[in-house]
Amino acid sequence: MDKEFDHVGSWRDRLKASAIHLTLSLAIAALAGVLVFGVWYPYPYREISGGRELFLILVTVDVILGPLMTLAVFNRVKPWPVLRRDLIVIAVVQLLALGYGLWTVCIARPVHLVFEYYRFSVVHAVDIPPQELTKVPAGLNALPLTGPSLLSLRALKNENEKVDFTLAAVGGVGLAARPQLWQPYASALPEILKEAKPVSQLKTRFANRASEIDRVLNTAGGNPQTVRYLPLIGRDHFWTVFVDPVDAHIVATMPLDPF
Repeated sequence: MDKEFDHVGSWRDRLKASAIHLTLSLAIAALAGVLVFGVWYPYPYREISGGRELFLILVTVDVILGPLMTLAVFNRVKPWPVLRRDLIVIAVVQLLALGYGLWTVCIARPVHLVFEYYRFSVVHAVDIPPQELTKVPAGLNALPLTGPSLLSLRALKNENEKVDFTLAAVGGVGLAARPQLWQPYASALPEILKEAKPVSQLKTRFANRASEIDRVLNTAGGNPQTVRYLPLIGRDHFWTVFVDPVDAHIVATMPLDPF
């Protein structure tokens, strides 16, 4: 009976220690989630850039494995120095795994939403060639840590630039990821308004989603009769960006491929 009681008590202690570890892990994961989804991947980038799936996979594995390892090693029969060492090792391994996960999410984060002549493109930190970071125009931050900024591209100066940048784009480096082409968003206001199309055209093409378009705009405070739209290219998805007809500020976005 004593052995059976000791065995039950041992498992009770293990489960309690594992539960405490799980609670702490969830709290740390929640703080990491605030950083990731509140700063690096605010809506709609958590969907456009895939940050949500990547973060949830990494954090879920980390949160589950830590408490499981505690469940496996926790035993009050062990001398305290040995038990403390085991728990410290688990904590260090878990924090290193979380740190690696956050670093992975960080380098894949969206850093700019760029008006690219006739559309919007999301630029991620990993998209920008490191050697290009020295070519960022004064006053612009190449890799902001406080969320994506809004930029536009200047006009290409000559045929040589057109050929060079087109070939680079074919090779995998898009125009929007070329810092030497960046300029403030407002600098391209006339071009943005010229390229933006009336929402009525979008609703005609996608009649089955017209009510959804109206709902998105009404929720955002936009007028479906005057707001205009442009396509948006993300990592794996095409979305639609709705812009104000006067100053081109972004009114709303929705997961609709307008091409």
